[in-house]
Amino acid sequence: MAPVLSVSGSPSATSRTARLLRHLDRRLTGQGHSVVPLDVRTLPPEALLGADFGHPAIVGAAELFARADGIVVGTPVYKAAYSGLLKSLLDLLPQYALAGKTVLPLATGGSTAHVLAIDYALRPVLSSMGAAHIVQGWFVLDRHIGVAPNGDVALEPGTAKSLGPIVDQFSAALGRDPLLTAAG
Repeated sequence: MAPVLSVSGSPSATSRTARLLRHLDRRLTGQGHSVVPLDVRTLPPEALLGADFGHPAIVGAAELFARADGIVVGTPVYKAAYSGLLKSLLDLLPQYALAGKTVLPLATGGSTAHVLAIDYALRPVLSSMGAAHIVQGWFVLDRHIGVAPNGDVALEPGTAKSLGPIVDQFSAALGRDPLLTAAG
């Protein structure tokens, strides 16, 4: 199946966004995809903030994007937009780093007031970077992402039921010709 890059734009080491992504990574792996996680917070801050395009870690991140057929982008919502940390990385990638890619945008936040951040803040940037197909995104309330006693991610049952088909749609879209998908 397809190689997938799973990108967390959260600056937090105890991120609900990253926990959600790792949970979805397991689902995608179970569907036969090879998934590589990338937590942007682990990249050198001096490279991100100094716009060091040639820094080995930034070059390496760009190569991960280039090798993936699918990109899952997860971000917490701050001030009605995706994280500045994610923006820092996206700004350092080539203009068309998402060309030919299928992308699943996800966001987490404390209030449903931020639910449109995917469509009004994140989706336009992903589109401007050449994404071939941006599947339906999804917003998850922070309080619906927990940790089970065994350490696994525990999603609120309604969230898990809603999110499953979104991830399955992304999985099914991988490998399809985006021009045929748009036409039919």
